[in-house]
Amino acid sequence: MAFSVPITVRGYELDINGHLNQAVYLQYAEHARWELLRAAGLPGEKLVAAGIGPVVLEQTVKYLRELHLGDEVAVSCEFEWTGGKIFTMHQRIVKLDGTVSAEIRVVSGILDLAARKLVADPGAALRALADSPDALGL
Repeated sequence: MAFSVPITVRGYELDINGHLNQAVYLQYAEHARWELLRAAGLPGEKLVAAGIGPVVLEQTVKYLRELHLGDEVAVSCEFEWTGGKIFTMHQRIVKLDGTVSAEIRVVSGILDLAARKLVADPGAALRALADSPDALGL
């Protein structure tokens, strides 16, 4: 089962059309990714202390249904480990009634903060530091 976090749409996140601004979907997705890392025992300060950090290389959002003020959603995250320097995160923003509002595909890597290059095996780097690597699909 995918990891997810609940979020309620707030008034200041709406656009002129009265629905959730397109950029906020990406903020919701990023919030869920950081919460997943924290749940795995990898808060940002622990990653920085280890000299690494996650980076987004590519993002695609498929908007399916609009969200309005007060809508409650769950933002999910699932890793897809394919080997090499990159991995993919699949995310969905789903209303409580099961309506999928957006699907987000994020291609990521783990940056060596000193060398400023992607680490060769991001799964191994995260597994070595995580308290709960199973939360990451490792």
